[in-house]
Amino acid sequence: MNAEHEPQPDQAGADLPEPDGSRPESAAPRLAAEAERRLSPLTVVTTAIQHGRSAGLPVLVALFAGDFNPWVLGGTVLVGVLLVVAGIVRYWTVRYQIIGERLEIRSGLISRSRRAIPLERIRGVNVTSTLLHRIFGLAVVRIDAAAGGALQQEEAKLDAIATAEAEQLRVELLRRHSLLVEHEAAEAEEPAAETEAAPAESAEVTYFRMPWRWYLYAVLSPAYLLTPFAVLAALFGFFNQFIDAEVIGAYVIGQADTIWGIVTSRSGLLLLTLVGVVAAILVAMPLFAVVSYMINQWQFTLHRRGEALVTERGLFTRHSVTLEYRRIHGYELHDTLVQRPWALGRLSAIVTGLGGSTSRSALLPLGPRAEVERIVAQALRPFHGKLVAHPAAARSRRLFRAVVPPLLLAGCAAALGWFWVAGGLLAVAVLGVPLGMDRYRSLGHGYDGEQVSVRSGSLARVQATVARSAIIGWRWRQSVFQRRAGLATMKATVGAGSGGYDAIDVDFADSVAFAHAVTPELLAPFLAASAAGAADQAADTSGQEGDRSGGAGA
Repeated sequence: MNAEHEPQPDQAGADLPEPDGSRPESAAPRLAAEAERRLSPLTVVTTAIQHGRSAGLPVLVALFAGDFNPWVLGGTVLVGVLLVVAGIVRYWTVRYQIIGERLEIRSGLISRSRRAIPLERIRGVNVTSTLLHRIFGLAVVRIDAAAGGALQQEEAKLDAIATAEAEQLRVELLRRHSLLVEHEAAEAEEPAAETEAAPAESAEVTYFRMPWRWYLYAVLSPAYLLTPFAVLAALFGFFNQFIDAEVIGAYVIGQADTIWGIVTSRSGLLLLTLVGVVAAILVAMPLFAVVSYMINQWQFTLHRRGEALVTERGLFTRHSVTLEYRRIHGYELHDTLVQRPWALGRLSAIVTGLGGSTSRSALLPLGPRAEVERIVAQALRPFHGKLVAHPAAARSRRLFRAVVPPLLLAGCAAALGWFWVAGGLLAVAVLGVPLGMDRYRSLGHGYDGEQVSVRSGSLARVQATVARSAIIGWRWRQSVFQRRAGLATMKATVGAGSGGYDAIDVDFADSVAFAHAVTPELLAPFLAASAAGAADQAADTSGQEGDRSGGAGA
């Protein structure tokens, strides 16, 4: 039920009655203004720490690495005082208030800023707590809102407020947003009921809590397996800030000379060194992968709160993302070539307003495919149809691209006398056969009467399932080689997720019929125009043939 409140006089320009004292029937429900609020007083501390982290290490080095210098000590004290003053100014000047149908945020001391965000444009309210915020019981609230276009958005951030207050703000913003959206949807059917009572949120339903064994799946995720190399690169960049580049270069050259000496000596030390390096890498990669995966996905949970799905994850930085059901238009199932033999996959939502963001749209981390499908059946709408296999010409194209290029390179290498390179390229060509076949088997598209599903990819495979109501158009692309084979790439255009999803190398005529079966209202005008044009062309052709036959008779 929609709630209507009596007009609340306030100074921020709430809705006013019409000149004759009446209110138009199409007006949105009036919502009371809440009291103006500030950030938490602990913002003074967190602001000082956040701004001081970048300068903290250089200051410590300057204080303790050399002789005592009163100027350095005085400068350090001055920097600390300025950081505290910055925190006080931020706490004193930043204020926020929910006024009727908008959220207002005011900030600034010398240059004042005042932002008004209409609540009906809110696309999401996310709560994040870094380790620093969690120590002080604080959180950061991020409000995503539409900014004029279908894919344009703006973000407002409140850093930082008490955790309980952040949750209350999230609930209140989404409650008012739902009231306004429901009013617009029901406006044509019946007027909103006038009541002060707000609709109570339904009980929270927990769909998923991450089991301990799921953290071990990180060893099958290439991104997390590369964590040791990312750590080494970060350490190199860190020390490069404090050590002269010439010193690092001289050290690297010296070590390179040492390694080259070991290689040229042909001693057993070389074999021992190689075995040690390989063993260290093999141990570090899965170990670092599991640790980094635990930090990122710690205690991943998926809830349903009212008319929204909420995900929470993270050890040091706790992320809470809210996705309203009305903005969810489908889902994506992801897996890789390494994960498929173990029947693993991960789940993400296709959401309006997030674009191609994968972290904020994630609904499940990497886990057993059966569990992923169970969550889809409970929290979303599963795809009940079957995927249609693509033509044999699509298989030929994949085998050609996987096998022919390395074969050509192998022939060039053999002609130049680089037989060891040619042998390696021949091995790549042989491996390209199963890879091309797997890429072909991954292709598919289908329609179950309510949802369209397309799948493609091999090394990284994605199956996207989109609601029919979310499709706003179709697009076909054909390369020169596709036209010769009668194939095309068909894109179902949607106003959510990445903006569209491709069915690659489908039969062109079949794809047009498929799109017409899904959305006949979109394709019918074009097909009618095409049929009319073909009829006119046929009539012109028959007329020309009649003229020629008449002239011959004469």
